[in-house]
Amino acid sequence: MDFLMSGLAACGACVFTNPLEVVKIRMQLQGELKAPGTYQRHYRNVFHAFFIIGKVDGLAALQKGLAPALLYQFLMNGIRLGTYGLAEAKGYLRTAEGTISPVRSAAAGALAGVMGAYLGSPIYMGMFQALTEIGQKHGLVGLWRGAVGGLPRVLVGSSTQLCTFSSTKDLLSQWEIFPPQSWKVALAAAMVSGIAVVLAMTPFDVASTRLYNQPTDTQGKGLMYRGILDALLQTARTEGILGMYKGIGASYFRLGPHTILSLFFWDQLRFFYHSYTK
Repeated sequence: MDFLMSGLAACGACVFTNPLEVVKIRMQLQGELKAPGTYQRHYRNVFHAFFIIGKVDGLAALQKGLAPALLYQFLMNGIRLGTYGLAEAKGYLRTAEGTISPVRSAAAGALAGVMGAYLGSPIYMGMFQALTEIGQKHGLVGLWRGAVGGLPRVLVGSSTQLCTFSSTKDLLSQWEIFPPQSWKVALAAAMVSGIAVVLAMTPFDVASTRLYNQPTDTQGKGLMYRGILDALLQTARTEGILGMYKGIGASYFRLGPHTILSLFFWDQLRFFYHSYTK
């Protein structure tokens, strides 16, 4: 039940934030490995990107990839949040005094994130026809192309997100800012977590997007980057440090609301489930 509620919470958030994911990826890919000022910027900012995509490709393009996104979110976050939730319910994340241990919380979030991301990586590559073509061309291993490169991104993001959420929620409860068991506690903690996760994840997100998108040779080896560290270094060297934060506005508008909605839905679903099953 923990895994099911986690997956449903992530899917609910995904419906609202998938258009932001489309915009974010397009902004991250423009001007790839080109020095600033040497390429045409199709999208000046998040709002301009929304307008251009809607105008040129149609409004339906803003929900492109929704089906695989929902499946990925259900699988990846069902495993990630479900595993973390079980660890939290068993008391493994708390100190002897009963407070959340940031170290244990961060470690559990990182481990849960890596598990979910690796198992869900083939879905991130595309849906059924795409998976079949990739499998036929590159074999079963090809379905996990770029998966290892994406793990540092998820490790950092999941660790930051869940540790920040749990610790902030614990502090708000201790300080009694809101009434006990109020939904406002989860919402406020999720908002803090959303800011932290965007700052931590954006450089890895840019590198991961480019790893997945790069062309490959006949053996399936990437032609532009050797791995995520190489992608980060090349991006920083060619486009500057700000290049590693390319599309951060879109990243926040996507990751911020997605973090807030998914964690809030997750927390409330668990609250109602445990309230009615006591």
